Amino acid sequence: MPRVALGIEYDGTAYRGWQTQRHAVSVQDALERALSAVAAVPVSVTAAGRTDAGVHACGQVVHFDVPVDRPRRAWIRGVSSHLPPDIGVRWAAFPGDQFDARRSGTARRYRYLLQGSPLPPVLLRNRVGWTWKSLSLRPMQQAAECLIGEHDFSSFRAAGCQARHPVRHVREIAVYQQSDLIVVEVEANAFLHHMVRNIVGSLMMVGAGEQPPEWLARVLTARDRRLAGVTAPAGGLYLLGVRYPERYGLPGPPPGPAFASAGGAK
Repeated sequence: MPRVALGIEYDGTAYRGWQTQRHAVSVQDALERALSAVAAVPVSVTAAGRTDAGVHACGQVVHFDVPVDRPRRAWIRGVSSHLPPDIGVRWAAFPGDQFDARRSGTARRYRYLLQGSPLPPVLLRNRVGWTWKSLSLRPMQQAAECLIGEHDFSSFRAAGCQARHPVRHVREIAVYQQSDLIVVEVEANAFLHHMVRNIVGSLMMVGAGEQPPEWLARVLTARDRRLAGVTAPAGGLYLLGVRYPERYGLPGPPPGPAFASAGGAK
């Protein structure tokens, strides 16, 4: 049975997250219906990772097995024609039977868009996280440096997280300005539930002058979620992409920012 991999992009605003749920609309449900229409058989997919309600993706990756042969264009244009306008297929590949969208990934990359302004955004509503507080970039950059490397991230783990352990390896993190937005970009081998949003919520406290930059290192070491900041809104978070071994020949996350010029850490 051929194994197919797809790169998926979606606006998560209208969905209760990626994963199929009872009595709720999910991105997975919409994609599987579209795939089944093109394949003319029921199709179920395995995704690189779940995203929560309201979270977006530029580079979600899925794989599935089907007992039919279809050209690459059918899996891209054909499937997209059966999808709602807020979900699309960006690429298709045939990586072989050993590929697993979830288990073969070596790293995930997320981007959070944050706006600090007196009034909430209108045109960017559900596209950025917002706070009414004015944020200072440099203290946030200084605070983020402590997160690089392998750590116990219990302080940034949601209460309902089902991961077997809280240790994760953050490979890169950058905090930089883009127009009137502050961007937080993180790449790690894996993420805990709400990990990026909880990190951003804590960085917001530093940027607002409510805590000094060195406070974040103390929070990390304490391994206590109660000491960290609030969970930042879902609408500002984007799954940029997933990194896989080169042998699969799949597109990875877009290149990160120029860390030195952006003032980030690497």
